[in-house]
Amino acid sequence: MRLILLGPPGSGKGTQAQRLVQQYGIVQLSTGDMLRAAVAAQTPIGLKAKDIMAAGGLVPDEVVVGIIADRIEQPDAANGFILDGFPRTVPQAEALDALLKQKQMKLDAVIELRVNEGVLLERVERRAAETRARGEAVRADDTPEVLTKRLASYRDQTEPLIHYYSDHRMLATVDGMMPIEQVTEEIGRILAAVGKSGGSRAAKKANPAKRSAKARGKAAPAKSAKKAPKAPAPAKKAAKTAKKAARTTKKGAKAAPKKASKAAKKAPKPAAKATRGTRKTSAKAAKKRAKR
Repeated sequence: MRLILLGPPGSGKGTQAQRLVQQYGIVQLSTGDMLRAAVAAQTPIGLKAKDIMAAGGLVPDEVVVGIIADRIEQPDAANGFILDGFPRTVPQAEALDALLKQKQMKLDAVIELRVNEGVLLERVERRAAETRARGEAVRADDTPEVLTKRLASYRDQTEPLIHYYSDHRMLATVDGMMPIEQVTEEIGRILAAVGKSGGSRAAKKANPAKRSAKARGKAAPAKSAKKAPKAPAPAKKAAKTAKKAARTTKKGAKAAPKKASKAAKKAPKPAAKATRGTRKTSAKAAKKRAKR
């Protein structure tokens, strides 16, 4: 799971990032932390960043991208990561896209925590007043004046990223003014939907072959099923013909003796008739001879 959380200071990005780290087993990559780690490790990119920071300059985008390139290849980032503090500008987002494409990776989601700046200022003022009431010193970076400057910087530099990722159809927006638990639940629903859509896209890519294979697999049995009843027809006809022939043979066999006996009975009758005729003739001849 590879994510970017966007939102102005005080929107709750840090809180939600820590929850995502625990839930998904991914790492939170902070630009500042990565820079300090690279400097401490004295990597080529880290040494370059060290020289620039020592001179009081801003670390250029290509150096930051180089540090990120090294960091996301470490074993603990194998399951994914959340980028914190980068990208801050559209050019940085474009450089990140190029890096991920080069490494054959992709972002799964960019989630914006949208908040009401007026409410954020009220919270800071109330927090500062409560801190003073307890007799404690207010943090220098936790005052309405500092927050106002940071919000202005966010609008100028980072807010264009919302349009950039929206145009790339990767942006999901969550109401950061909801209670923390509800924000976490909403982010979870977004990531679950992203996971399902990713799975369905993969299935769609694989489906044409599967569907054709299934179609072929199903079509063949269907045809054979249709032809199966027809196949035995000649055999049935042959069987019927054989049965008829057998019946005819039986009938003939039965009829032959009957015919023979009938013929035998009829045959002596002409002979008898002939004998009787002969007897009559000889009797007549004897009578004639006696008269003479």
